[in-house]
Amino acid sequence: MIRIRAALLALACLMAIPAGPAAFAQLPSAGQLPSAGQPAAGTGADQPAGPPGGAASAQAAPVPAARSNLPPEAQRAGAVRTRNAVPLGSVPIGRGSAPAPGTIQSIQVTGNQRIETGTILSYMLVSPGDPFDPDRLDRSLKTLYATGLFQDVSLQRQGDVLVVKVVENPIINRVAFEGNHKLNDDQLRAVVQLRARGVYTPAAAEQDRQRMLELYARRGRYDTRIDPQIIRLDQNRVDVVYEITEGPATLNARIAFVGNQAFSESRLQDVINSRESAWWRLLSTSDEYDPEKINFDKELLRRFYLKEGYADFQVKDATAELSTDRKSFFITFTISEGERYKVSKVSVDSHLPKVPSDSLTPSLLFEAGDWYDGDLVGRTADALTSEVRNRGFAFVQVTPRIDRDPEKHTVNIVFEVGEGPRVYVERIDISGNTRTEDKVIRREFRIAEGDAFNEDAVRLSRQRLTDLGYFSNVTVQPTPGSAADRTILNTTVQEKPTGELSFGGGYSTDVGFLLDVGLRERNLVGTGISAGINGVLAQRQSSINLNVTDPYFLDRNLVATGNAFLVQTNNISVSQYQEKRVGFSLGMGYAFNEHLKQNWTYTLVGRTVYDVQPGASFYIVDQQGYTVLSGIGQVFTIDYRDSVIDPHTGFVVRGGADYAGIGGNAKFFRVRTDGTYYVPLDRFSGNSDWGVAVSAGAGYLFNLGQQEQIIDRFFMGGDNLRGFEVGGAGPHDPVSGDSLGGRLLVTQSTELRFPLPVSKDLGLTGRAFVDVGRLIDANFESNSCPTASGGVCPPIFASPAFRVGAGFGVSWQTPFGLINLDLTPFVVKQAHDQTQVFRFGFGTRF
Repeated sequence: MIRIRAALLALACLMAIPAGPAAFAQLPSAGQLPSAGQPAAGTGADQPAGPPGGAASAQAAPVPAARSNLPPEAQRAGAVRTRNAVPLGSVPIGRGSAPAPGTIQSIQVTGNQRIETGTILSYMLVSPGDPFDPDRLDRSLKTLYATGLFQDVSLQRQGDVLVVKVVENPIINRVAFEGNHKLNDDQLRAVVQLRARGVYTPAAAEQDRQRMLELYARRGRYDTRIDPQIIRLDQNRVDVVYEITEGPATLNARIAFVGNQAFSESRLQDVINSRESAWWRLLSTSDEYDPEKINFDKELLRRFYLKEGYADFQVKDATAELSTDRKSFFITFTISEGERYKVSKVSVDSHLPKVPSDSLTPSLLFEAGDWYDGDLVGRTADALTSEVRNRGFAFVQVTPRIDRDPEKHTVNIVFEVGEGPRVYVERIDISGNTRTEDKVIRREFRIAEGDAFNEDAVRLSRQRLTDLGYFSNVTVQPTPGSAADRTILNTTVQEKPTGELSFGGGYSTDVGFLLDVGLRERNLVGTGISAGINGVLAQRQSSINLNVTDPYFLDRNLVATGNAFLVQTNNISVSQYQEKRVGFSLGMGYAFNEHLKQNWTYTLVGRTVYDVQPGASFYIVDQQGYTVLSGIGQVFTIDYRDSVIDPHTGFVVRGGADYAGIGGNAKFFRVRTDGTYYVPLDRFSGNSDWGVAVSAGAGYLFNLGQQEQIIDRFFMGGDNLRGFEVGGAGPHDPVSGDSLGGRLLVTQSTELRFPLPVSKDLGLTGRAFVDVGRLIDANFESNSCPTASGGVCPPIFASPAFRVGAGFGVSWQTPFGLINLDLTPFVVKQAHDQTQVFRFGFGTRF
């Protein structure tokens, strides 16, 4: 009778326990706890009581069998299951009920293997001498589970002894990934939390699974499936293996715009980075869905409309709907264009002493009556800032104030020029350079510690670091220093591979089919030194070249270069001979500033003219054999282009001179100059892809009283005069037709570059060009040919007339390399000139 009353009392107390861990969710009728979320069966007083001295326990999902899937509950939420057998007489006792009689005499811990008993007892909220308080025992159980160290914990009362039984979570031996191809192991390991020698829990595995799914989603792969599995090992260890089925990339099936009136949908699709899926984007990722790319697209739309004068433009919404098959997205941009604004007035308001506002007006890049251009406003502010700094003001701030008139759709722009905050660079911190030496990075900065903070110098420094090609990402972030007038430039770089093992192939009308093999390291052991070896095997020209370049020789503003080379050229198609050059060159260069530099080079090369064909010109036959050239040369460069790789504005001018005669057979003095001026047509076309490039060049060779070798002369045709074969225009032997070159060369080219009416993703650009050239002075200066028949020099046909080639071309930037096609149907030629209507060039490296 007493046992029945005690059981009923315990049952009533347990039913009063509020929801907590799964162990206390429900109390079963016959000492059997159900799974989490299941109702308890039979909770009435007529249920038979279990034996006294049982245990109340809660149990995490058991470790799956070897290579078995995690339980569905653990995969969904890392849920904790309850152990089934729990007799009624066990603790914990329901919170709020009368305390169980008796005092804890001792606490015994069983089942622990790695975790010290003292560590487990430290988590308990009861100790020997305390009563058997159900509430404190309940919280002790929860605390032990919260550590994440245990797979199962149970508290048992055996008389006055509290027994704590634990089953430790397994230790992770290793974490592996299988089936991943688009993301490598390092990328996945960066987002998972489970680590070798850490504690494994199903909840942690599920969290890592979700993180990896999010990472794949950012890469446009929403159909990815990840199945966490474990492999049991001895000593309670497991291998965690994530089996990954990546699935196809989730593409953008449709990109639509709502609210656009001024610009067509196709025009706006060219503005953003995201693209609709198409067959020609097979090797591109622009048509893969990426939420971060959508946010950037919104910013690109804003910049575009502000540039076009729509000052009230807004992106109201951008939605992406996933298709039912989870293979594509439908993206919709909802925009509000507003009205287009014109500039009613633009002025400068200077608050600096000795800098009148009128003196800065020439730096304005637009005027009243122009359409408002948000991008031009920013560039004008930068131009004014540079102008004022050039006048000796280190701290200057230019703030554009824009007043809109919504009724007249005009804006009044005032550039306020004043003194900026006096801030100095306290120090420059560099991080992320695991391979590149600090000095290689610091020498690219155009601002030093202690200098006045200059945003232009910081921007230029960041661009110079990017142009090195050593880093995939460069950030220079100013942060507050030790005082209000101090700033710290935190520079963070991310290294990228700088070694290249390249194999290439292609075809060119100049050299025919070619095979290119090279090995190059652009950042040798992190010193910034570039070294490489390259070989080209082609139908008409083959070469091997070994080169080393130190951009900061002796840690000074000196560029040191060394080259050893072997070049073999087949000129039979134009001059009926072959030529071989073997030698080396040593160079030294220095930069006066960002725009002026000079390079000096010493060259020693042995030249051989051989394989002269029967019937070749007397002048070629007379010069066959071996000669040595030893000379020095220099090139002075003035470069104000906005980009070295893809110039759009500015100009570059080069002037060079070579002297041969420091030993060897050759003796001459040769001067040459060339330059290119780039004229943007953005203001007229509204598209930065439109532009004009005007180039010109000239050169003259002085033979210093000794007849020069034909191979040292200038030749015209090919790259410097399209529409003609390489060396095919200019002086010729009227009998054999061989090209003989000349001492005076003048060329000029005008080229219009424009976008083609196709998608930008195809990488196609067009051009129309007119090339003009003249090559003269081909005769022997002494007009004496002792080895000729009768000592009389054979005639040379050298028309002083200009040659002209006009046509159009297409450049195609493909994933396999750049393809250039030029068609020159209109030429003005002279007798014996060799024309080339179609010119083709293709090459690739992989």
